[in-house]
Amino acid sequence: MKAIDPAEPGGPEVLVLVDRPVPQPAAGEVLIKVAAAGVNRPDVLQRKGGYPPPKGAPSIPGLEVSGVIVAVGEGVGSEQLGQSVCALLAGGGYAEYVAVAAGQCLPVPEGMSMIEAAAIPETLFTVWTNLFERAYATEGDTVLVHGGTSGIGTMAIALCGLFGIDIIVTAGSDEKCQAALGLGATHAINYKTSDFVERVKEITEGRGVAAVLDMVGGDYLPRNLKCLAEDGRHVSIAVQGGPTATIEIFDIMRRRLTLTGSTLRPRDTAFKSLVADELAQTVWPHVEAGKLKPVMDRSFPFAEAPAAHMRMEAGDHVGKIVLTMG
Repeated sequence: MKAIDPAEPGGPEVLVLVDRPVPQPAAGEVLIKVAAAGVNRPDVLQRKGGYPPPKGAPSIPGLEVSGVIVAVGEGVGSEQLGQSVCALLAGGGYAEYVAVAAGQCLPVPEGMSMIEAAAIPETLFTVWTNLFERAYATEGDTVLVHGGTSGIGTMAIALCGLFGIDIIVTAGSDEKCQAALGLGATHAINYKTSDFVERVKEITEGRGVAAVLDMVGGDYLPRNLKCLAEDGRHVSIAVQGGPTATIEIFDIMRRRLTLTGSTLRPRDTAFKSLVADELAQTVWPHVEAGKLKPVMDRSFPFAEAPAAHMRMEAGDHVGKIVLTMG
């Protein structure tokens, strides 16, 4: 099969097609003939050498795909053959075929394209497990999410809209703020021209937000804590702005704040399958009804993966970037 499997870290130019063996599905796994693969920031970090795949995962990047099941491993029913699915992966998505645990797959609904389906799993699993499970966001809450026009941000906007949660997002331009508002964000703050801490205080009339979903880290962390209401929850999912921060511990104690975080990629198959089951019950009916769709930025042919990575690194995208296998 054709795959993208860089031998050395580097710039986008290392994303060239190479020949690799077609993986064989192990017990409990299915083999997917890939139609499209989502592009995510961890792919960029892996390409640069800063985010190695977890033990046992393929060296081929790619955390989500859509496609058709063409083979099954031991313990997986043959009735799954021929089904169109999307799947969350620990790696291996930038390829014509990928093997993955059957429990990490969700069916592609009628009316949804394979390109759209490939853009769902990584952000949906991430936002669900962090904003809804770790931060306990629930109907009537107000939450703050940074990167409002990213894949994570746009999925958070969509899910908050479905579940009755007001969402304040930040973005780096007035145009992106308008885009976020158009997608359903309750408020959008241009972090380059406004102090988001002060704006959150104004928006919430001094109460603060119930939860913050943060992928920046660094000096954003103490500022995020100032945005939280009493008993507020802060969830870190990335550290694009740096891995360390100085915070006021007594303030956390006084206001009973919770600081937590997670990385999804290294979690085991049992956990990811459990999340898939939860999503199938709570979110997938909205997907099947056409009420939840990923925000699409642009798709690129598989061989143009370097251009897809350059677009992601430029930061001009709104929503998801996808590779198509054609």
